[in-house]
Amino acid sequence: MTRKILVTSALPYANGAIHIGHLVEYIQTDIWVRFQKSRGHTCHYVCADDTHGTPIMLRAEKEGISPEALIARVHGEHSRDFAGFHVGFDNYYSTNSEENRHFAGTIYRQLKDNGKIVSRTINQLYDPVKNMFLPDRFVKGECPKCHAKDQYGDNCEVCGATYSPTELINPFSAVSGATPELRESEHYFFKLGDCESFLKGWTTTPGKLQAEAANKMQEWFESGLSDWDISRDAPYFGFEIPDAPGKYFYVWLDAPVGYMASHKNLCDRLGLDFDEYWKKDSSTELYHFIGKDILYFHALFWPAMLEFSGYRTPTAINTHGFLTVDGAKMSKSRGTFITAESYLNHLNPEWLRYYFAAKLSNTFEDIDLNFEDFTARVNSDLIGKYVNIASRAAGFISKRFAGQLASQLGQVELLSRLQAASESIAQHFEAREYSRAIREIMALTDEVNQFVDQHKPWEMAKQEGREQDLQQVCSILINAFRILTIYLKPVLPKLASDVEAFLNVAPLQWQDAQTLLTSHTINTYNHLMTRIDPKQIEAMIEENKQALPAPAEAPAAAPSYEIPAISETISIDDFMKVDLRIARIANAQHVEGAEKLLQLTLDLGNETRNVFAGIKSAYKPEDLIGKHTVMVANLAPRKMKFGLSEGMVLAAGGDGGLYILEPHDGAKPGMRVK
Repeated sequence: MTRKILVTSALPYANGAIHIGHLVEYIQTDIWVRFQKSRGHTCHYVCADDTHGTPIMLRAEKEGISPEALIARVHGEHSRDFAGFHVGFDNYYSTNSEENRHFAGTIYRQLKDNGKIVSRTINQLYDPVKNMFLPDRFVKGECPKCHAKDQYGDNCEVCGATYSPTELINPFSAVSGATPELRESEHYFFKLGDCESFLKGWTTTPGKLQAEAANKMQEWFESGLSDWDISRDAPYFGFEIPDAPGKYFYVWLDAPVGYMASHKNLCDRLGLDFDEYWKKDSSTELYHFIGKDILYFHALFWPAMLEFSGYRTPTAINTHGFLTVDGAKMSKSRGTFITAESYLNHLNPEWLRYYFAAKLSNTFEDIDLNFEDFTARVNSDLIGKYVNIASRAAGFISKRFAGQLASQLGQVELLSRLQAASESIAQHFEAREYSRAIREIMALTDEVNQFVDQHKPWEMAKQEGREQDLQQVCSILINAFRILTIYLKPVLPKLASDVEAFLNVAPLQWQDAQTLLTSHTINTYNHLMTRIDPKQIEAMIEENKQALPAPAEAPAAAPSYEIPAISETISIDDFMKVDLRIARIANAQHVEGAEKLLQLTLDLGNETRNVFAGIKSAYKPEDLIGKHTVMVANLAPRKMKFGLSEGMVLAAGGDGGLYILEPHDGAKPGMRVK
């Protein structure tokens, strides 16, 4: 049965370039869409630039251009980069569109009519120099909990505490540096808590979310759903709220609405029925592909907005993890923070598409781009195994048989096995288990190469009277290569197109694997793909290093790091109240939505504690498991937006480094530090 499917990726923010970390999502989505289309389903893939908000406004002001000029330029850059990686959007649009203004206003009015919007006066920090209220991330100051300096207005990256910007000590505007003033302002809130019953049912419906996401939802429900501030004060680049002059929709309200706007724009161009996809109880399918850092917005706010404004909710939300490079966070100083444009200047985009596919599963698990493994895998799998099949057979067909394939292939077990794998591989693609699909395809590729080695066409060519055998063996290999190409086409669309031209066939569809080419004329073989030269990678990394501004030289006598001043003194009695204990790190994992936090399970010998620690920049979770450290065991539990933190680990920082305190060998969990 033919399905009707609408697919989206998260909207990239129009305030910076696309980088290879972003591309994990767009390549993952594009592979799935291409697979669905190859199966004969009606599948549309839409996206857009996320164009509103204070950062856009301030960057445009800094560059001396209008926000509209900035987002138009970035839209061109993003479109170029996505096209370079063969990401085949059916429509790539902008949230700064009349369609988006219409749907944002419509949803707001319907939510208001349903009693889901409330207004109230709040206190906000105001920049008296820039004459603007400051978003949380544009206020900095001293953490009210641990007193770390230069922290953002919503959470501390050192201790992980969350707080209001008004709680910061010695706050200052990140825009002008001025001391902000506290002023009152009326704001509009979406009553998310009123939607809790619906959301609990929706998030636990099988198939809506991955297991990890559903578990995360339960944590948020336990913490309680707060009203969501959907308004911002002028000056602000965005859509003014209907019936609220001087108030603008917060960017996170109209950004997901951009999915609808981009689809409406596509429908108007192609004459499609928009309502068929977005009406309540629609029989069409709607899938969102997102990173785990924006799960909260997509699995809580977005379905609640849709449900209570009269629209359908997503069929499923597919969430992926982050990208590391050579085992570490992407780094500008190491040259591993690589833009899409920079990559395309040096390397074949389909190498990265294949490598990501070989790593991706349907979980939150982060994937690592290891350049040594990247080089070995691409050169071995794509060149040494897959392309090698065509290169070893095509020459004989062209030179000996004028490009004509044999009229009869016989019952060939190899081809039957390749054809029989169609549904298994399709199931892997459908479930977004790309790594499994690639493993199965490469196992089949190994079988084909074993067939080559067994029949040795190069020796047949030297033997008299074996012309028919040679033509048949090489024709079998060309057919095997064609079937493998069908399975790889969602991952390697450009290479597949080149193969189609070589084979002299129409664009290959999934069901074509069940037919074979006989008495067919192919074209002359031209080399399809080159090997990766490690020097290309070195040049790319070096280019990214060179793109960085040179660091200012420190005075010769300056210390390597600034030693913080000693804070206020405490008495020995105060110190004796602190219960320091040895703890073994039993488990460590990333915290969705937190830039600096890791979640640690600490074993104290007779109990375990859950602790959030701001050490993500220094440690990978897997490297911490089994280590011993020192924790404050009698610190009062603190409720954070990520969960309950039941203590604090001790760490030292300086010269850009961060180091947890580790006891000598022999220390046991639960021992008191004296």
